[in-house]
Amino acid sequence: MQNFLELAHDRYSCRKFSDREVESELIDKIIEAALISPTAVNYQPEHLFIIRGEENVQKISEATRYTFGAKNFIVLGIKTDRAWIRPTDQKYFGDIDGGIVAASILFAVKDLELDSTYVGHFDPNLMKKNFPQMENYDLIGIFPIGYADESAKPHPNHTKKNPRNLMITEI
Repeated sequence: MQNFLELAHDRYSCRKFSDREVESELIDKIIEAALISPTAVNYQPEHLFIIRGEENVQKISEATRYTFGAKNFIVLGIKTDRAWIRPTDQKYFGDIDGGIVAASILFAVKDLELDSTYVGHFDPNLMKKNFPQMENYDLIGIFPIGYADESAKPHPNHTKKNPRNLMITEI
């Protein structure tokens, strides 16, 4: 097991997966990490859809071209009426909760020596048509999960970071 900073540095958006099967126990650990993620007021509005099987992978492929050869997917949805809304300004926290859960998924995947990426480019209406169980959820992202192909490598922009002085203000 890596320390968190090593894990954060090593994680990248994997865009090519091998045919190696992912063990069900590893998917279960990713699910566990997602479900214990912090959410606003611990309302836990997240819902995970575990997608496997050739027919279901084809259905995902109809909604996004960004499957990268994966055979396992987690689709993250938010039940909007379960998300906290801050009373002072009506700020909706479902998207923030979704981002926290998404980060937990990505780091859990890497910690288990698997790979993934966050896919936000998809047709949510087609996803809901192909998977009616998703109908009442705000779909946040798709996470293809697997073992990286030998030729997989980080995108050239992966290591580009803004200078600290643009990102941090000490007060």
